[in-house]
Amino acid sequence: MLTDDTKESIRAAYARLKEGLPGFRARASQGKMIAEVAKALAQEGGAAVIEAPTGTGKSMAYLIAGVEVARAQKKKLLIATATVALQEQLVQRDIPLYLKLNGREAKVALAKGRGRYLCPRNLAMARNSVQDSGQMGLGFDADLALWSKPPAERDKQVLSKLAGAFDRAEWDGDIDNAPETPGDMLRAMITTSAGGCTGRKCGQFMACPFFAARRAVGDAEIIVANQDLVLADLTMPREEDGFGGVILPKPDEVLYIFDEGHHVPSKAIDRGAADVHMNVAVRQLSRLGRQIHAAYSLTDKEVIGKLTLDAGDQKLQELSDALEELEKDIRLAWLPSPDDDEPMYRGSLGQLPESWVEHARALYVFTGEMERWIGAVRRAVLEMTEGGPTNEALSRELGMALERIDRQLRTWRAWSSEDRDGAPPLARWVTLTADQQLVCHASSVSAGALLRSVLWGNASAVVMTSATLSAGGNFRGFADAVGLPDEAVTLSLPSPFNLAVQARLEVPALNALPDAREAHAQEITDWLAANLDWDAGNLVLFTSRAKLDRVLQKLPIEYVRKVRAQGSLGKAQLVNEHIADIEAGKGSTLFGLASFGEGLDLPGKLCETVVITQLPFAVPTDPVGATYAEWLESRGRNPFIEVTVPEATRLLTQYCGRLIRTETDHGRIVLLDRRVVLKRYGERMLNALPPFTRVIERAA
Repeated sequence: MLTDDTKESIRAAYARLKEGLPGFRARASQGKMIAEVAKALAQEGGAAVIEAPTGTGKSMAYLIAGVEVARAQKKKLLIATATVALQEQLVQRDIPLYLKLNGREAKVALAKGRGRYLCPRNLAMARNSVQDSGQMGLGFDADLALWSKPPAERDKQVLSKLAGAFDRAEWDGDIDNAPETPGDMLRAMITTSAGGCTGRKCGQFMACPFFAARRAVGDAEIIVANQDLVLADLTMPREEDGFGGVILPKPDEVLYIFDEGHHVPSKAIDRGAADVHMNVAVRQLSRLGRQIHAAYSLTDKEVIGKLTLDAGDQKLQELSDALEELEKDIRLAWLPSPDDDEPMYRGSLGQLPESWVEHARALYVFTGEMERWIGAVRRAVLEMTEGGPTNEALSRELGMALERIDRQLRTWRAWSSEDRDGAPPLARWVTLTADQQLVCHASSVSAGALLRSVLWGNASAVVMTSATLSAGGNFRGFADAVGLPDEAVTLSLPSPFNLAVQARLEVPALNALPDAREAHAQEITDWLAANLDWDAGNLVLFTSRAKLDRVLQKLPIEYVRKVRAQGSLGKAQLVNEHIADIEAGKGSTLFGLASFGEGLDLPGKLCETVVITQLPFAVPTDPVGATYAEWLESRGRNPFIEVTVPEATRLLTQYCGRLIRTETDHGRIVLLDRRVVLKRYGERMLNALPPFTRVIERAA
């Protein structure tokens, strides 16, 4: 509960913000958000979901409330975001500014996953392997080779530069702040996963950037982390009862703020997803066998984990045979259509053929035995006092093999387990890759039950916020998606901008609907050529790469030259070039997909028209969404109205939000999809959008 002293400290902090922040303008929405965040965080088990549009001043609002309540309760404040950009903004700008204005001192830490930090051990191994080409396989076994192909000259140069900067303490090992950006192959070599890390047994432990960051997190009062890391921690069982507190502080000692909260449901679902590439899994078992033989010879032990090497080889063969038997059964039972670009077999309501389930039960047993044995072998390797680089490489490879085995184990557990009564089923499906390889998949279809268990019922208090969480103020869809407690507060704040004056929403009278792909692409092209101001800054959003490419092919060449299309360069470079051209007085138009529809900040002349070519409905073939929709239908509910339309409305609102970023911005949003006029759900979607001036043309 909020005490009078805490209320006064919050009021004083807000007053100092008003006095000390240049150009500060008091906004009613920000004041309301401060009050609601404070009330939720001050209550044990408090929960709130707050939709705060662009311009509200979200980060400063939750900092004012969160820092003061956390200090009063002697708890840690953890801010979880979905993007590195917002994490860096908070750590480098917003939090230091708040602390400075209020004369506060606090230890602040940025927490990232292990893969975002340099692994000094792997760096040394990579550097040594380049210096001595005979050690590409570390002089031991090709299965332990670092380089999958000879390193390019640029990789060698980047490796040398990173190693030098780290050795001279000019770089702290944070990959996001590296003096030179490593390519994907090099990055994978000089970082590590949890499985590939040997922790305190590593000779580089004290110099490790990841563990240095973890120590800083332990001392910090304010922690900024990515949502993936927070969700990973929350789902880790502790040695004592409960979940969470393994990487980050214990949940009951933490006040959580999830910014960019609309990402939480999908990220939580991804935490439980698993897959097995069948052919790859069999090949990896063969390689694993050779590595285990090496481990037995190095450790000089006849029995590891209660298994002799011969008995272990037999277990490996049983698992390999079982994988091949399941693959054979699937290929006999499922004949994909040759016309299908992305062949998929999805179990209706998550139910697979019984013979596949029987195979999965056997695979679950064999894989579990294999996981226990590999774990014992790796521990034996780690206990060795000698071994040099070969030992290091072997322990890393065995740790990574354990991660792969765990993913297989989770897949077969999901395939062979029964769904809980009354709960949504797991999605279970099979896909065929372009090279005709089978992949078995499993995933939860809803994060609600998981988050109720590990977050809402576990944390001291939780606030989720974003510019778009509801469908026109209706939070039912988001509440279901995150398992929001019934007593939680939901609040949709009004925009601080005068959107009716600053923005116009246009729906031109096109003839073709999006399902007429060729005709709709042609009408988009014709409208852009005739009506877009190509000498200004524009953003054109597509829901599919195919339609984006088709429109580019059809556009007259003089307009194509002014287009920067997603995928042609990195996103940051495209945006920087766009900004440079606009500031130089030239026109530039960005063509993008969903990732350009959120998080892109192009104020003023950088974006004066946003064109949305199609309503952003989810792909109907998505197996997770399709399984959830089937389950809702089986219970007499309408998934299209309950899930599909609200989610598309939220995304549409997000896309519209790319236009007005400041109080002085003006422009138009053009929607080239007549379904908002012709379909019954269209009126609901239009009414849920912000109060732009509307110009809806009559049908041609």
